[in-house]
Amino acid sequence: QVQVVESGGGLVQAGGSLNLSCSASISGFRFTTMGWYRQSPGNQRKFVAHILGNGFADYADFVKGRFTISRDNAKNVVSLQMNMLQPDDSGVYYCNGVPANYMWGQGTQVTVSS
Repeated sequence: QVQVVESGGGLVQAGGSLNLSCSASISGFRFTTMGWYRQSPGNQRKFVAHILGNGFADYADFVKGRFTISRDNAKNVVSLQMNMLQPDDSGVYYCNGVPANYMWGQGTQVTVSS
């Protein structure tokens, strides 16, 4: 059974940075498009960024220029470097495949104070 474990969240002031990490026990990880998603209170989970196995990445408009997704295929890890954080970036961040076919993990909480 595929398992994803997110970590790295926390409390940060506006303008600060965090680096999230996701460990994924996916067979054939290097061929799997992986993504980060965010869910804030009262809202649906939404796409933040994705990265193909070859490293090509794309982002939601609201994080372009601030967030960077990367992956280490040797370690089955996907990371999300978040800079210039804003209060609207607060929420629980999840990683999953794209499409999100795997069971969701617990996520990691990010709170940005103004």
